[in-house]
Amino acid sequence: MPKKSSNTFEESLKKLEDIIDQMESDQLPLEELIAKYEEGNTLRKQCEELLLSAKKRLETLKDSTPASSTTATDTDDEIRLF
Repeated sequence: MPKKSSNTFEESLKKLEDIIDQMESDQLPLEELIAKYEEGNTLRKQCEELLLSAKKRLETLKDSTPASSTTATDTDDEIRLF
């Protein structure tokens, strides 16, 4: 089983950008190019997983936020200041 990376999203993204720059330089031998592609693909997956996890956390927070306390109820016609 592949080892899970403990990189942050920003670290993984920076590494991925560095790999892309190296691959675009046209200076890498084929074997190293393939290795960089595989490493980049792993980093891409990590970034996607981190983004999905963050999205789920935000949705959970949004769903658990109570409704505003300033909305009036159907049975309460009284105006309240506090």
